[in-house]
Amino acid sequence: MRVFAASAHIPAAVMLIGGVGWMAGPACIAPRESVKLYDLCKAGRWDEAVALQRKLWRVNEVFARFNLAACIKAGLDMQGYAVGDPITPQTPLTAEERKIVAGVLDGLG
Repeated sequence: MRVFAASAHIPAAVMLIGGVGWMAGPACIAPRESVKLYDLCKAGRWDEAVALQRKLWRVNEVFARFNLAACIKAGLDMQGYAVGDPITPQTPLTAEERKIVAGVLDGLG
């Protein structure tokens, strides 16, 4: 049996105990960092993996604070991918919420 983390909050911990991957909402707007986290885990570089997971934690925080689809769509838009607004009844992020998501993305680089 192969185990995947069902939460983007704990992928390094799951991989440390033998997991093979995770379902990662943050990977939608932080793909390079998510792939790097996977590679670090596969290489057994746990200290670096945990440090990167801590950085990615801020993405999880905005996903929990705001609408998940709106965060992903805003994050993609900020990176040059015009994917449009979330479908109603979900609402797009406000200008202030977009600033917060942008700050999180800037903090990853």
